[in-house]
Amino acid sequence: MVVNKIKKVAVLGAGTMGHGIVELCAMAGYKVSMRDVKQEFVDRGMKMIRDSVEKLHAKGKLKESVETIMGRITPTVDLATAVKDADLLVEAIPEIFSLKQETFKECEKYAKPECIFTSNTSTMSITGLAKATKREDKFAGLHFFNPPVLMQLVEVIRGEKTSEETMKTLVDFVKSIGKVPVRVEKDVPGFIANRVTAPRSVLLFAMLEKGVATPEEIDATLKKAGYPMGAFELLDYVGLDVHYNGQKYYSETISPDFTPSKIIEEKVKKGELGAKTGKGFYDWSKGRPQIDLSKAGKIDPLDLVLVEINEAVKLYDMGVATPQDIDVALKLGYNRAKGPFEILKELDVKKVAQRLEELSKTYNKKIFMPAESLKTGKIAKVLK
Repeated sequence: MVVNKIKKVAVLGAGTMGHGIVELCAMAGYKVSMRDVKQEFVDRGMKMIRDSVEKLHAKGKLKESVETIMGRITPTVDLATAVKDADLLVEAIPEIFSLKQETFKECEKYAKPECIFTSNTSTMSITGLAKATKREDKFAGLHFFNPPVLMQLVEVIRGEKTSEETMKTLVDFVKSIGKVPVRVEKDVPGFIANRVTAPRSVLLFAMLEKGVATPEEIDATLKKAGYPMGAFELLDYVGLDVHYNGQKYYSETISPDFTPSKIIEEKVKKGELGAKTGKGFYDWSKGRPQIDLSKAGKIDPLDLVLVEINEAVKLYDMGVATPQDIDVALKLGYNRAKGPFEILKELDVKKVAQRLEELSKTYNKKIFMPAESLKTGKIAKVLK
């Protein structure tokens, strides 16, 4: 299958990610069905799409009328109607592994043999999900970032049995909807963007536990260094429960070093989840917290960058992705000026490895130990 053979897309889930993906496909000219389990969810999704399309039309960003775009969408609660003639299926339902597996099994009854199945999961094993189907060669990850209409990045993830034809078709499809694909050649927890940033949180909480600095002192340092948001302010904004569950998953699938800190565990138990509950590391009851920049200086922000660089090099060493794709993923996924390899080019590789060893010993975390090609210096050849 080549991308111009994809005429119809089926999106399962009408929530934030699902309806955003539906909107993208409809604006790009694809016929698209949007399915959810309740009519009220489908109706809400359709309303969100219409509101968004109308705003884009009012700003002069669309070449077609609102009705033309909306006319390409078939909303439904019936799974058979949604998938029966689809060429591509995108699953965007809640992050519950068994629920996703059951849904894919059900889809096998109705989908064409040549239909490509994909999951928009941000963490779960693509290989594991594919096993619920009879088309492991035509199964991959298609990880959009939130909100899909605005974010440019889409990670295209290869499962153990995903064919190269499937990968190429999906890369072309992502380009056809105006997004930037990055190829994830190995199915690892967190894929690229989320995986590279995961050790940074481990270091942040290790600093708190050791009494190196308070959340406000760390955030003041980062804001002074030019970050738009402090690290703990951002955690509050995203939701401490979301972060807690993500780190728990990494602790089970990558290393026990990712085990969530007791500090965040206690906050989650108390229901102090950040901005959405009015309290997390900061008080959000009167809006965004004011961080006292005079408290800056207790930490070196470069250390947070180094543990991310280290994780990026590990992904390269494992054959997960190219340095170029890793850089693109971090720049587009987190709105950064430079990717980890671009930053590493400006640093002394030997000194980076030394500092990582120091951090590993100081905080007793094996995950901070330098990646093999950083330790040997071989990565320097790749950077040229």
